[in-house]
Amino acid sequence: MKLCLVLLALVGCVCAFSVPTQKVKIADKDFLEKQKFLFEMVYRVEDPLMFEEWIKMGQKLIVDKAQYKEFDFYMEKFWESYKLGALLPKGEFFGSLVKTHHKQAYGLFNFFYYANDWETFVHNVAWARIHVNEGMFVYALTLAVIHKPEFEGLILPQIYEIFPQYFFNSKFVYEAEKFDYEVFSKLIMYEKEYKDILYKDVSEFSDNFYFYTKDWKTWQWYKMMGLDQEWYVEDKYFLRENLETFNKDPKYVDIMKGLKKFYMPVDYTRDIDFFNAESKLSYFTEDLGWNAYWYYLNMDYAFFLNGKEFGLDKDRRGEWWIYNVQQILARYYQERLANGYGDIPEFFWYKQIEYGYDPQLIYYNGVGYSYRKNYYDYQTYGNFEMFNQIQNFFSRVYKVLETGFYKTADGVVIDLRKPEAIKFIGNYLQGNVDTYDKYFFNYFYMLSHMYFADVDFYDFEVFPNVFLNFETMMRDPFFYTFYKKFTDVFYQFKYYLKPYTQKDLVYEGIKIKDVSVSKLVTYYDIVDFDVTTLLNDKMTFVDGEFVWDKALLARQARLNHKPFDFEFTIDSDKVQKGVVRVFLGPKFDEYGRVIPLVYNSKNFVQIDSFVYPFVAGSNTIKRSSKEFSWTAEDRTTYTELYKYVMLATEGKYDFPLDISEPHSAFPDRLVLPKGWESGMPMQFYFFVSPYTADYEQFSNFDYTYSSGVGSGTRYVDSKPFGYPFDRQIDEYTFFVPNGYFKDVKIFFVDTFAKYFEKKYAQFGTFDYSYFEF
Repeated sequence: MKLCLVLLALVGCVCAFSVPTQKVKIADKDFLEKQKFLFEMVYRVEDPLMFEEWIKMGQKLIVDKAQYKEFDFYMEKFWESYKLGALLPKGEFFGSLVKTHHKQAYGLFNFFYYANDWETFVHNVAWARIHVNEGMFVYALTLAVIHKPEFEGLILPQIYEIFPQYFFNSKFVYEAEKFDYEVFSKLIMYEKEYKDILYKDVSEFSDNFYFYTKDWKTWQWYKMMGLDQEWYVEDKYFLRENLETFNKDPKYVDIMKGLKKFYMPVDYTRDIDFFNAESKLSYFTEDLGWNAYWYYLNMDYAFFLNGKEFGLDKDRRGEWWIYNVQQILARYYQERLANGYGDIPEFFWYKQIEYGYDPQLIYYNGVGYSYRKNYYDYQTYGNFEMFNQIQNFFSRVYKVLETGFYKTADGVVIDLRKPEAIKFIGNYLQGNVDTYDKYFFNYFYMLSHMYFADVDFYDFEVFPNVFLNFETMMRDPFFYTFYKKFTDVFYQFKYYLKPYTQKDLVYEGIKIKDVSVSKLVTYYDIVDFDVTTLLNDKMTFVDGEFVWDKALLARQARLNHKPFDFEFTIDSDKVQKGVVRVFLGPKFDEYGRVIPLVYNSKNFVQIDSFVYPFVAGSNTIKRSSKEFSWTAEDRTTYTELYKYVMLATEGKYDFPLDISEPHSAFPDRLVLPKGWESGMPMQFYFFVSPYTADYEQFSNFDYTYSSGVGSGTRYVDSKPFGYPFDRQIDEYTFFVPNGYFKDVKIFFVDTFAKYFEKKYAQFGTFDYSYFEF
């Protein structure tokens, strides 16, 4: 909704001085027609296509090679598979990391991506929507919309709005699919009087009732308000952190008129059969924004897309990918500390996995996701060939790092003692197509996920498993254990690089005198997620146009924080530009011991970076968490976006191309770990370095509505990601005037405590004042 939100996905981006002001572009009729088409293609994608216009367009796949920029091997194989009836059937589980599924998805993506014109693209998408497996269709379409240059500005709903089944437990999904408006409206009419009496009686229960409720996890807020996991009428608004931005917009109020809204409280996974301590963190590992971030990272930099053709090598794809893995593990470790846990468990090839996991998810075909019991032994699979391939990959990489160079099959020697060699290590670890020695390293990444999901090389119809799709794998605590193997390789590479000297780090003429930080407060807030695609209801059409008159919402508690501010006092001896980086890291381990910086550097998460034009003398810089350069607040929902498009199509609304927040941005509300009620000790590190960019940021794309994937100009400078924590720390040389540590505490406020301190007067109804504290 705001221009600055579009910039948030761009790491290192800042509006302070270097970004020219650009007028937000308004969508024309042609753009709106395209956007409407995309929204309608993914509506209730597991159901038959109901839009007559697109059904007519989808009668055949265009296979005339003249209609494509390129017609490659994967397209040929896809078409042959369709003719032979060998495509993955509709309704079957699709895993983007199942080798047999991937090859078909690659061919379908190419039919979308290489289409010469919009008409060919529409024919192919409509055909695929009717004939192709639903998961494969959404995967290929998402990639095409992100990467096809002509589609800049076009968007799809968030993945958790297209496939809520990947993000919400099966109990909720069943209830949503059974929802019937006609039956529901009669039910609430008959039960109103009964429920009023029931709630009054319940509110008179003894304090023991409330104490018992408190024994449940804090995010089961609905029990404290006297609600159950059933459907309720929402007659106010969608709950979200930035709801005031929407509610003050008269056009927004306009489009929401007449929309019937229903919400149902939803819980996170609760491992009762296989209970273990890790389930305490499910509010974090199953957070929709957390999982969607990883999904879109792997869509932006898909492992099978050629770096040169798609420009991904210009974005330092390998380095960026492994850096994100390291940052995800660091952020997860911080959340573990906030809950009293220590290091992420190590993965050993011949040791049992202590913590089991039952995702409690159900695929849209009704098949439940497979689970893992406590103390599970992966080597008992018996698939020793695949097991050995994965194990040998890590052995080979470690051996290469010890040697210091790698000689490819065609004789190219790569020096692994140079900092820029990180791109080779990153490419190897992601297993992407830019890997120099494809014979030895390609596809290992896919095989490792197949192995842990018990999928063989040529399996086609497989059981649903969270490890086979990017949008579900971070739910499982084992993800962090296994991916620690990746960062171990990353740190091993960094170990052989010399630590920065004081001369490398010091910024002559710059000194950070002080940084004040406002109080850091976290809490659980409650939000509505749009799950209307689960609605099992007849679609209404008037004059051929779809009438979106109902919305289903999943109402869930999730971690958030109050906005906070920095105030920098920085001295400069002259006028100069500098890059300010902000990191957040722990101070103590789970036993209260100070973590030495040499070990702790890997636990710092970069939460902001920006350019600032320093003047000679003292500089006072104020910066809010709302301005952070890579985060976004709650996104515009699928329901709202479609209604905006329809209003704009009628000429009653100017549809801005930056209406939706960037798909690749990190959730602003997860910047801080949960903290403690007594205050969790943490530390900020602030660092200023010279601005030495060898390119002009945003020079080759329109930052008002594009994230610039593949542009090569996304980042504020060309420093290594994580600088200056990107190498081993020498504490004798690390402390420089342009660096500054600040001890802070993060305070958690229990927003639900008031329901225990005294009885909730409106027991049985939702409390819209829950967030007032």
